[in-house]
Amino acid sequence: MFPILLTRDIWFPHPDEADPHGLLAIGGDLSPERLLLAYISGIFPWYSPGDPILWWSPDPRMVLFPEELHIPKRLSRILRQGRFKVSMDRDFEGVIRACAVEGGRRERGTWITQEMVAAYMELHRLGFAHSVEAWRDGRLAGGLYGVCLGRVFFGESMFFRQPDASKVAFVTLVKWLEKNGVELIDCQVRTGHLERFGARDIPRSEFLAMLKRLCSQKGPMSCRWDTLIT
Repeated sequence: MFPILLTRDIWFPHPDEADPHGLLAIGGDLSPERLLLAYISGIFPWYSPGDPILWWSPDPRMVLFPEELHIPKRLSRILRQGRFKVSMDRDFEGVIRACAVEGGRRERGTWITQEMVAAYMELHRLGFAHSVEAWRDGRLAGGLYGVCLGRVFFGESMFFRQPDASKVAFVTLVKWLEKNGVELIDCQVRTGHLERFGARDIPRSEFLAMLKRLCSQKGPMSCRWDTLIT
């Protein structure tokens, strides 16, 4: 199988046409319309600086069902101590730029290009992309960002400047999402880090069926994201 070359027309081939590694298509753009279509279709962009835009839909897909969240005992103690204050959408730009420099999707290093930063900042402006920040002593200590559509949160990247900061942000977000009706968190591909929190692989066909059902339902888009959680 060869990845399909996209044109200016906003469309994607069916994810079943992806190669064994999950690579589906090349090219296109990062317009809000194309990005939103990608997410509801089970597809996401991931490419290195200087490369064309690559679109992926791996099989299996790693997801986290919020009710299956596992919190390690040590992290539970840190949460009880209130070491970090957690907010949402207080500093989206700060989070995504920190992820570009200090984070790394799936433990493979820098991938968030300036083009990606601009695209997701526009999604944030439109109310689809959100950040979660962990603060300590008034400084940004860690965080994450992703896209929320209906009752699905699509995680993108996280970073930390202080130990456990991104973990606290992640756990706090999962609890908040469950409380506000989100039923599925997309983790994209397997990582040992997320597996320790209860994430697991499901077949792509099952993931796509869930997206079809959940993305069209009312979710926390109607809630106040720009708030202090803890």
